[in-house]
Order: sequence, then C-alpha cells, then structure tokens
Amino acid sequence: MSAVVPELVVLLDEEGEAVGTADKALVHHARTPLHLAFSCYLLDPEGNVLLTQRALGKRTFPGVWTNSCCGHPAPGERLDDAVRRRVEQELGVVATDVRLVLPGFRYRAEQAGIVENEMCPVHVAVVEGPLSVDPAEVEQVRWEPWRDFRESVLTSGRQVSPWCREQVEQLPADLAGAATASAQRLPPAAR
Repeated sequence: MSAVVPELVVLLDEEGEAVGTADKALVHHARTPLHLAFSCYLLDPEGNVLLTQRALGKRTFPGVWTNSCCGHPAPGERLDDAVRRRVEQELGVVATDVRLVLPGFRYRAEQAGIVENEMCPVHVAVVEGPLSVDPAEVEQVRWEPWRDFRESVLTSGRQVSPWCREQVEQLPADLAGAATASAQRLPPAAR
C-alpha cells in the first residue's frame, strides 16, 4: 500500500515570492497564509461562459456559484499547465487557447470562519465537447452568454463567489477578445 501524497500549495510573501509550501488540506482555515492559486473562465466556441456551482461537500465556499474552474499550481508547475490539469480533472474536458488576462489579481474572502487568501491570476480558455464533472468538486454547471452573466453580476447583484464578483468587475465586456497579459506581470513565484 502506497502512502497518499499531499497536494501542496505554494506559500507567498507580500511581493509574490515563494516562501515555502504547505499541504492544501491544512492551509485553509481562519488564518490562511497567502498562497498561489488561479481562476479560469471557460468559453465555448459561441462565446458562452461555463459557470460552476461548487460541490456542497467542499470545505471552502460550498454550494456557491462561481467561475468555471479554480485551483492551485503545484510547486514548479507552470500556471497554464495547472489550468489545463484542473479543467480536465474537475470538468473532464481539454482546455485550449489558455490565455492569461488578469495576472495581478489578488483577493481575501471569508465564509463560516474559513479564509481564502490568494494571489490568483485569471485565465480564459476554450473548451469543446461534453463535460464529465467530478461531483467532489462541482455540484452543477451552466452555460450562459458572457455579456448576460457579466451584466447580471455588475447591475443585478447576482450571487456569486467573492472572487468571481471582483474578477467580473475587472474583466472586459468582450471576454473572448480579451487581450493576453504579459507573464512578466505575474507574481514572481508564478513566472
């Protein structure tokens, strides 16, 4: 019988430099240390965005509707590779045209005493084909036109995760045409 290898997250200082690693299962609590993560918005060929409801059994923000996929790069893993890996693990599809759009996004959010504290670069990618969601990660999915979703968050107070709300405020009206950001603007630990 082999030992279970813990999933590690990269811990950061205030400048975004790596200062160590920690077991993901132990890092999210009332005093969550700053660490590296990512968010991704998946588009279909028609420009609809995939929204996901976080699984009800998740420790952080269970049952909350949010962007397509979030995760943590492993130590030494390129961010775009981490995006592809998590999209395939959580949603069962291959992400193509993975592009960095908000390299400096950072947030802190709390729910039920559990804190998220992340430097979380945001990506956009394209997917095609049927989804095969991991029920431990995703409760439900929904495709919506990006402009309608964005408008409902910005003007109608639509309930989404705190990070999703902040990201939507910074993302353009034409998400499919969003400019690719320079990797030099990423936190140093992610370059």
